[in-house]
Amino acid sequence: MIRLSFVAGTLEVHGLEEGSPHAPTARWDPRTKCLRAPAMDYADVVLSLRRAGLAYEDEARAYPDLAGGALARREPRPYQVEAIAAWKKRIGRGVVVLPTGAGKTHVAVMGIDHWRRATLVIAPTLDLVRQWYDLLRATFRAPVGVVGGGEHDVLPLTVTTYDSAYLHMEHLGNRFGMVVFDECHHLPGSSYALGAQLCLAPFRLGLTATPERADGRESLLAELIGPTVYRRDIVDLSGDFLADYETERIAVELSPEERAEHDAERAIYRSFVSSRGIRMSAPDGWTRFIIESAQSEAGRRAMKAYRRQRELALCAPAKLDWVELLLHRHRNDRAILFTQDNATCYEVSRRFLVPAITHQTKVKERSDILAGLADGRYGAVATSKVLNEGVDVPDANVAIVISGSGSVREHVQRLGRVLRKKGDKRAILYELVTADTSETFTSQRRREHVAYR
Repeated sequence: MIRLSFVAGTLEVHGLEEGSPHAPTARWDPRTKCLRAPAMDYADVVLSLRRAGLAYEDEARAYPDLAGGALARREPRPYQVEAIAAWKKRIGRGVVVLPTGAGKTHVAVMGIDHWRRATLVIAPTLDLVRQWYDLLRATFRAPVGVVGGGEHDVLPLTVTTYDSAYLHMEHLGNRFGMVVFDECHHLPGSSYALGAQLCLAPFRLGLTATPERADGRESLLAELIGPTVYRRDIVDLSGDFLADYETERIAVELSPEERAEHDAERAIYRSFVSSRGIRMSAPDGWTRFIIESAQSEAGRRAMKAYRRQRELALCAPAKLDWVELLLHRHRNDRAILFTQDNATCYEVSRRFLVPAITHQTKVKERSDILAGLADGRYGAVATSKVLNEGVDVPDANVAIVISGSGSVREHVQRLGRVLRKKGDKRAILYELVTADTSETFTSQRRREHVAYR
C-alpha cells in the first residue's frame, strides 16, 4: 500500500520505487527506506496517484475544512471576479497582480471562501499581519491565530510573517490546505522560498502589485506558487476603481558651492572604486566596496566621500525648499513625504514640524500618526521606507518623493499609497530629483513602469 507522510517539511512516499512517474522529484532515502520530496509536491503526487487509480493512505494531510464560509460578503468588482475565476481555473494555484488599492485582499477572501480549507496567510510585516487579522476575523466571524511578534497561536485561520513562516513551517506545513502569500515578491529570497517548499498546501495564491525583482528571481514564483494567472496595472484601473492621478518630476539644482563639493567628493569615491576594480553595478559591488574601504585610510576617505556626495544629492537644500512650496500648495490635502533614509526623514520632520515614521517608530505610535493623517490632525507625514507596503490611508492624495532607490517596485508602491479611491479624489505624485547627480539615473530606472508612461 502506498502511504504518504509529512515529516519536518518533507513528503515521505512509502510503497513507490525511485524514479516513479507519480513522484518524479522525490529521491530515495535509505534511512527511512522511502521516497522523499519537498512538501510542496504533495498536490502533484496525490493528483498523479488518483489519475492512475492507485489506492493510498494519506497520513500527510492534517488540515481541516473550515467549518463555515464567509459570514460577511462584499460585492466584488468585475476585475476581482475575473482574477478569482482565472485562479480557480488553474486549480487554485497562481499569482494575481493588481495595483495597490485595487483590493487584492478581497480576492484572497473570495479564494478562501471558495475552497474552505484551513488557511495560512503570510505577510511581510507585523502591520500587515494586524490588518489581515482584523479582516479575517470580521469576514469569517471565527477566531484567527497569529504566529510571530511574540505570539504562537495556530488555528484553522492563521496569519504570520515570512520570517516566522520560514522558522516554523517544518512543523506547520501540513496544517493548512491553502496558503496566501501577500506581497509575494518577497518570497523568492532563499530563506523565504524554503518556507514555501516546506508547506504541502495544495491551494496557493500569491498577491502583489509588482512581481518583478532586481535579482530576476521572480521566475521562482511559478514554481513556489504557480504562474501569473491575472494581471492589471494602475493605468488599467485608474478613474473607475482607483483615483485618477498624475505624476510630476521636478529637477532641482545644487548651488555652485554644493556642486563643487559634490563633484569633488564623488571624484574621490569613483577614483577609489576604479583603482580597486570594483563595479558598483555588479551583484557584489557594494559588498566589495565596504570591505575594501575598511582596510586603508584611502578606503575610509572614499567611504566618507561616498556618503557626503550621496547626502548632497538625496537631501539637497533646494529639495527642501520645494517641499515647503508643495506643502503650502497642498495645505488642504493629505501628503506623505517619502525619503530614502532615516536621517533625511528626521530632517524633514524637524524642518516642517510633521510626524515621522521609520522602522524605529513603535507600532502604537505609528497607528496613532496614521490615524491623525486620516482624521486631519496632521496634514503630512514623513517616512523612510516602512510605508512602502501595506498602508491604507484613503484620505492621502499627495505623495512627495524626496529621495528613493532605483527600484521600480518601490516607486510604484509609493504611488499606490495615494491611489485608493475615495469620492472624486485626484492624486498626484511629485518626484524631486537633484540634477546631474546619480539621482538622475536612479529616477530613470525607477520610472520604467507603465504607470509613468
